[in-house]
Amino acid sequence: MLSPKVYLASLVDEGYIDRVAADRLELESLQTGKEIETLVLSYNLAPKEALLQAKAKCLNVQSVDVQTIAINPAATNLLPNNLATHYNVLPFQVDLVNKILHVATADPLNLNLQNFLEQKFGYQVKMYLGYSQDIEKAIPIAYSQSLAPDVSRALKQNDETNEVKNVKREQDLAHDQQSASESPITKIMDTILQFASQSRASDIHIEPQNNQTRVRYRIDGILQEKLVLPSAIHESLVSRLKIMSGLKLDERRVPQDGRFTFKSSEAEIDVRVSTLPIVAGEKIVMRLLRKSGGLPSLPELGLQNVNLKLVQTAIERPYGIILVTGPTGSGKTTTLYSILTILNKPTTNIMTLEDPVEYQISGINQVQINPQAGLTFATGLRSFLRQDPNIILVGEIRDGETTQLAVQAALTGHLVFSTLHTNNAATAIPRLTDLGAEPFLISSVLVASIAQRIGRKICERCKIQYKPPIEIQQQVSQTIFGKNVDSVGSITLYKGTGCDICDHTGYHGRIGIFEVLTITPSINKLVLQRASAIDIENQAVSEGMLTMRQDGFIKALSGYTTLEEVIRLTEIG
Repeated sequence: MLSPKVYLASLVDEGYIDRVAADRLELESLQTGKEIETLVLSYNLAPKEALLQAKAKCLNVQSVDVQTIAINPAATNLLPNNLATHYNVLPFQVDLVNKILHVATADPLNLNLQNFLEQKFGYQVKMYLGYSQDIEKAIPIAYSQSLAPDVSRALKQNDETNEVKNVKREQDLAHDQQSASESPITKIMDTILQFASQSRASDIHIEPQNNQTRVRYRIDGILQEKLVLPSAIHESLVSRLKIMSGLKLDERRVPQDGRFTFKSSEAEIDVRVSTLPIVAGEKIVMRLLRKSGGLPSLPELGLQNVNLKLVQTAIERPYGIILVTGPTGSGKTTTLYSILTILNKPTTNIMTLEDPVEYQISGINQVQINPQAGLTFATGLRSFLRQDPNIILVGEIRDGETTQLAVQAALTGHLVFSTLHTNNAATAIPRLTDLGAEPFLISSVLVASIAQRIGRKICERCKIQYKPPIEIQQQVSQTIFGKNVDSVGSITLYKGTGCDICDHTGYHGRIGIFEVLTITPSINKLVLQRASAIDIENQAVSEGMLTMRQDGFIKALSGYTTLEEVIRLTEIG
């Protein structure tokens, strides 16, 4: 049993708390009977990971965060659910060759428990320190709500049929679809895809490593490791995916791209597959695009109040260029599709040039570029001008020729939408200049530049209010209002405590944060003068533009997202 004094001394040594705070916490722990971890977390003095590492250092053991690691189904298959629940231990990894079982527990120095597990299962048991409440929450998820049970059954069947060692020739498998659909490998693949659909994942990563294959899902924009598989089945998984997506089975030296359609219990999903040869084998990344469900409205995306009005006014213009900027994966295409849905009328000819076409919208003429056939953004845009369009969407402005054609299209009376990879709205203007557009032409055609990021929403089921430290309140008040917190009153923020709905992350769903720069006469003058992005941004802010951080802080105050999420998204730019 670790004494509170030793534990607090470790936290002081690591710099998480000072001596005064340690004395106060020790006294409160003695008076209330509450554990040190509970008190430190309730006062937001240190993150949970820091507490775990400090305690592990004192005990001279290794620690593990069971909320972030992937649970190997072979490990949970060894230790029954009832024993795991009774002793509050979680098996998370196993070395089947050397017979070592890795177990998370709140009491890693419990030799009686370690000896009991070793004698019962015949494996050497390695104990890791975990946070007790996290282990308690993770056990039912690992045994009943995750990938582990279905995959464990498939792996067991795989071993029984000895499929890995006696796998059919790939050419035979490609022609024997009935056999493939009944194989354990196919069942594992279906389970992986079904889980992605149920968890709202946008991407699946299947990555070979030296002695295992890990499966990660991008859920609400964050990669989460959910499954670890034996390395022996990796090639069979890759072969199955290649068959499904029409790729060459015998080509392992160069990247390949393919696609297939997958019908889950929730929706029909278009899956884009990309293979990449890496040192340990072939890595697979799958992008999931739901064919049904509809596009979100602009308010549902996160455009609100003044930003929403600015965008609504900008898209009513008969001609000009409207840009949406941000890094890859920031939701630019979704925003553009939502705008086109508003503008999609029988009296309007809308044409899009995309790479790839992610959503098919009835009533809009969508074209997929094909560089191998000579159909690029530039050649496609040149052809579009002979198709009598009213509105043109160019997936991305990435070279001088496309830039010049987009400007010419706007000058000749077309409304042009496109994207740029810039960090904020103001940087889009110098970027257009770098791509060869003359400042006087930019000032003539640019209507608005919309910058965005997409972040995680707080889970509505487990959302709670809390009062942040005065330093944080001061930062929020200065960012939004430009005043000290004393002038605006106490600030309340929100966070998720974690529940079954959000997989104990505190987040469920996504929301955008935006800044909308419209071209006013004063901004126009700066464009003609080739002013820097900083000068343009400062002028826009002085005229009332909300920066992305301000918009994010407002959403944090309104309970849509957390302050930490906003800061993470707006660190750059």
